[in-house]
Amino acid sequence: MTETRAVLCALVVLILAVQFCRPVCVEVPSGTEAVVGTSMKLTCISCLRREEVNTATYVSWYYIKPDDEPIQILQYDGRPQELDTPWKGRLAWNGSKDLQDVSISITNVTLNDSGIYKCEVLRQFVFDFYMPSFTKSKTIKLEVREKASQDTTALYSEIMMYVLLVFLTFWLLVEMIYCYRKISKSDEQTQDNATDYLAIPSENRENPGAPVME
Repeated sequence: MTETRAVLCALVVLILAVQFCRPVCVEVPSGTEAVVGTSMKLTCISCLRREEVNTATYVSWYYIKPDDEPIQILQYDGRPQELDTPWKGRLAWNGSKDLQDVSISITNVTLNDSGIYKCEVLRQFVFDFYMPSFTKSKTIKLEVREKASQDTTALYSEIMMYVLLVFLTFWLLVEMIYCYRKISKSDEQTQDNATDYLAIPSENRENPGAPVME
């Protein structure tokens, strides 16, 4: 019985841990350095504050020329579509199904791909009587190198990820031990009470005793 309760307690702890680890939308910055001949993801995330609201989403990606003239390289209107530019055939849509992540990737990166890219997201909210909209844009300055440079930030991020995993594992272990000890102590108290009750003579249990008369 004790082992069954301990297992149930452990399952509850694991379920709670999974609930806390549910994926959420976080607007993270994009990478800005690429190496010639590789693929580069341009990250653009536009989180919805209320995901249950119906929205129509339109996405446009631009390359900003040195003279500040934008060149549209890709648009999303129900489906991604590359435009007739030097990037055509080298762009890949990396957006999510809910269109909170509207990122793209550039394959076979060249030195000419260096520059400023702009992601523009237009959302129209669908209500019964009106359709408000808002536009959000994000710029990414991409630098293409012939050789990869040493990135210490990625190393630190990986170390912190492993430290966090160790901490969460230790926390789950402590919670499981705590639940097991608490259940074991409760069962011991129940058994002690039952033993004390059985140790009382049967006549005393049936007749706890007459009141003393003065």
